Amino acid sequence: MVRSSLNEREKKGGAVILTWKGVLRGGRRLFPIAVFTIPFGIAFGVAAIESGLTSTQAVLMSVAAFSGATQFATLDFWREPLAFGSLAMVLLALNARHVIMGAALSPWINRLPFGRRILSLSYLSDPNFADSQPAFQEGERDVGILLGGGLTLWVCWVAGTAIGALGGTDIGDPSSYGIDVVMPCFFAAVVAGQLNQATAFAPILVASVIAVALLSIVPTGWNVVVAALAGAFVGLIFHAK
Repeated sequence: MVRSSLNEREKKGGAVILTWKGVLRGGRRLFPIAVFTIPFGIAFGVAAIESGLTSTQAVLMSVAAFSGATQFATLDFWREPLAFGSLAMVLLALNARHVIMGAALSPWINRLPFGRRILSLSYLSDPNFADSQPAFQEGERDVGILLGGGLTLWVCWVAGTAIGALGGTDIGDPSSYGIDVVMPCFFAAVVAGQLNQATAFAPILVASVIAVALLSIVPTGWNVVVAALAGAFVGLIFHAK
């Protein structure tokens, strides 16, 4: 029943595409948010140098990993002997949310050829997911907005890392400028925009309560994973009715 209704909405909305125009639109949509990742990149670049990485290694990590939380977590384990097992568990916990984000995007992403799916998801992050998924629900069919937003975030993150690795210590602590409140405000606005949908309120409430309740009980990051799974389950129940 759920799948049939989803298929009807997909057919009505038209074919899913990936275009350069969509990529450019996605980049413009997230540019105002993306520039605020630069100070965080600077902070990572500085921390990476202080942890013993070279500037080249720090920049290459941002180019290849593109995950602020996991990169900072990696620095905590960057000592001899390297605890690969513990590091892997922490990174799994911090990145497990991408499984849920991918599942939420699957009704649109899976209608693209395999190569374009991989390209579109290579730059998936929290901000471009939060921007694109509601747009797809409202009828957007160009996955380029997801890719474009991710590319813009990636460029700003790498640029910030390079600045920090090459001399960010002269700038000081980025949080002293109040930059650190931008991302929480962005996600709060996204959640607030979803509250006018009756089916979205219960999942958001359940996930929020669980995330806060488990904050000091489970290892770092796992409260978010458990909360996301619980919220997704509640959302599935509502959509199945």
